[in-house]
Amino acid sequence: MNSIWELDTFYRKRDIIIIGAGFSGLWTAISIKEKYPEKSVLIIERNTIPLGASTRNAGFACFGSLTEVIADSEKMGWEKTLELVTMRFNGLQKIQHYFKHDEIDFELNGGYEIVNTEGPLTQIDAVNKKLKTITGLDQTYTLKQNKIKEFGLGKSVFLIENPCEGGLHSGKLVQKLLEKCHELKIEFLFGTEVQSIVETNKVEVQLSTDLSVIADQLIYCTNAFTSKFLEKENIIPARGQVLLTEPIDGLKLKGTFHYDEGYYYFRNLGNRILLGGGRNQDFKTEETTAFETTEFLQNHLENFLKEVILPNDEFKIALRWSGIMAMGEEKSPIVKQVSERQFCAVRLSGMGVALAPKIGEMIAEMI
Repeated sequence: MNSIWELDTFYRKRDIIIIGAGFSGLWTAISIKEKYPEKSVLIIERNTIPLGASTRNAGFACFGSLTEVIADSEKMGWEKTLELVTMRFNGLQKIQHYFKHDEIDFELNGGYEIVNTEGPLTQIDAVNKKLKTITGLDQTYTLKQNKIKEFGLGKSVFLIENPCEGGLHSGKLVQKLLEKCHELKIEFLFGTEVQSIVETNKVEVQLSTDLSVIADQLIYCTNAFTSKFLEKENIIPARGQVLLTEPIDGLKLKGTFHYDEGYYYFRNLGNRILLGGGRNQDFKTEETTAFETTEFLQNHLENFLKEVILPNDEFKIALRWSGIMAMGEEKSPIVKQVSERQFCAVRLSGMGVALAPKIGEMIAEMI
């Protein structure tokens, strides 16, 4: 049985409850409190720290490689693709507006994509023309053949540069967002799992602690784990496996890199290499919410390291981990009202760092 002190404070009624304390949950809460400072906002997170993909990604601040943008345009059409690129671009601008670069280790070193066929190069001018209204650049994507040797890359026929991309420290970004939330008097229940939701003329959130919290409105920011609550939404969990090397003497690589339509992604972390991806080698196994690494994919990533990234260097692996992204039939996130009092901001397709700041604004407008 809980005390009156607990019931009157931590478990009292709120105006808005957000489930999930990852990037989308934190940015959504911040956007709401900035727009409606009088509203009480509670974020419920089942883990002791935000998990999912927010603290377990590769720390990329990107809005899409050339081949990824081309593939998206062929699947979704240019209108939706440009909307998505605009959201990512503006999201990255917002991050830099809120936080100093050194606070979150933000480095705008440029993004690169390795391409081994000439096909995408035939479309580079047309894509640049479409992206100019977003980035303001005549050439968002530029061929940089001289840098293949400079970076020491192997098995790389073409290298395309994008100056708008960079890397950051995901853990430090989450910490700064939490600090901002505390400044705005946003409250939290960490280590608390939501069991079920009952909506009447209010929303009752049943918790794993045999208690419930009531709110006027509820927002799901649960990304890959949304199916527990919203079964009808098209959300496919996608595990991204990552590895990190020990420090490498004289490392030439600097920047963030994509390969094979973004299925592989790697970057330097100081003088270490962080590499993730390859799930297209084993799609079915990686459609999971289990935080594990597999021998098959980790061996595949190590082989990619040897052949493409560090063909002339010895290396040792320091860390291995995985994060869970949310994919669907197309890349566009699901940001909508799902009932009279419930909303969702989910399916960020592995681009949560860039998308979440703008998704938070969208939800704040809806409520």
